[in-house]
Parts: sequence; structure tokens; C-alpha cells
Amino acid sequence: MLLAVRDLRVKYGSVEVLHGISLSVNEREIVAILGANGAGKSTTLMAISRIVKSSAGTIEFGGKAIHKLQAHDVVREGVIQVPEGRRIFSTLTVEENLSLGAFVRAESARNAKTRDWIYELFPILKERQDQLGGTLSGGEQQMLAIARGLMAEPKVLLLDEPSLGLAPLLAKAIFRTLAEINRAGVTIVLVEQNAKAALKLANRGYILEVGKIVLEDSAAALLANPAVQKAYLGG
Repeated sequence: MLLAVRDLRVKYGSVEVLHGISLSVNEREIVAILGANGAGKSTTLMAISRIVKSSAGTIEFGGKAIHKLQAHDVVREGVIQVPEGRRIFSTLTVEENLSLGAFVRAESARNAKTRDWIYELFPILKERQDQLGGTLSGGEQQMLAIARGLMAEPKVLLLDEPSLGLAPLLAKAIFRTLAEINRAGVTIVLVEQNAKAALKLANRGYILEVGKIVLEDSAAALLANPAVQKAYLGG
């Protein structure tokens, strides 16, 4: 097991928003976390990456406890988050955004190799490498956000709503690229509003409702589950 979250609790002020959730992620898996707005999906990712502090519970990554580390130390362990809303550096070029993604990796030769791979994944970014991030389209900015995360050579990539606000064709392209990234050996934890697309991509999934995991199963079983279809898949 690569990532193990046990009895995780998170409070915003005096209000508890995660009520003791537990989940696991195996190496090279894609695991989807689904649920309605406000269920606690983004909070779960931010707690794993230590952007949000937990009030109880444990998080182990590669057998090492990380729930008391600072966020930048979690990055050094290989846990990389691509946040909702992209949050690229709009006044920096594509190339500069990628360089900042590699700030924990000092080996220039490896960084160059990773950058070459990223430009193969996202050819449009190579064409735009000298362009300011803020002048890219929404789809290109999402590609850049993912690419910036990949520059840190993640062992697990935490993706928060990668298709949000994108046209259907662009969203499909993003999901195809995520499958390719996973085939290259990167484990992925995916929070995604498009439940059907997420489950078609994922190996397993968790359903979160108001801060609690109410269902866990293989992606195929969740896709076929009538209750999941009714609540999340438009069935």
C-alpha cells in the first residue's frame, strides 16, 4: 500500500468537516473520490498534502507517517497536489511555471528529461513555452497546472477537479493524458465532478457524503451501482 489514511478528522474552526475517514491507495492505482459539493473531497486532498491540518487520525505514505509534516516536506516525499482552479503563475511564462514545479529537484539533467516528457504529453505547452501563463486558454492552463505538478516527479498526484470549466472535448483530452501519466507509473488520486468519466478512468472509488465515506468499491462496481447511478451519474 502506497498511501493509507486512517480515521482522519479535520476542523474548520469549531466545525468538523471530515468525520474520521479512512482510505487507501495502492501503487500505480487511480483512485477516484466522488461526492456532492461540500462533501469534503477537496479538504481530504488538502489534508493529505498538509495544506490543511488534521485534528486527528494518521496519514502514511510509503510506510512513513506524514500527518505531522509541513506541506513543503510532504512535497519532498513525492505527494504533489494539482489544486482546483489551476492556480498557475499568470505573470510567468510556461517554462518558468514548469521550473518552479521542479524546485525540490536539484538535478538539472533529470529536470530536462522530465520537461521533455511533459512536452510530449502536452505538445501545445511546448509551442507556448515563452508565453505568459495568464494568456493561455482554460484548457491550456489546466495542462500547465498538471505539467507543473509532474515536474516534481510525483509518486502520487492529487488532482482536484481537473475538468472543471472545460469544454467536453478538452476534458476528454485531459482524461486521456491522465491515463497516459498513470501508465508511466504515477499513482493518481482524483477528485472530479464528472463522476462517470472519473470512474471510467479509475481502478477504485470512494463516495463521500458530508465528511464520511459511505461507499467504497471497484470503479466498475460503482458505475453499475443503481444508487450511485441515480445520485451521481444522471441515471
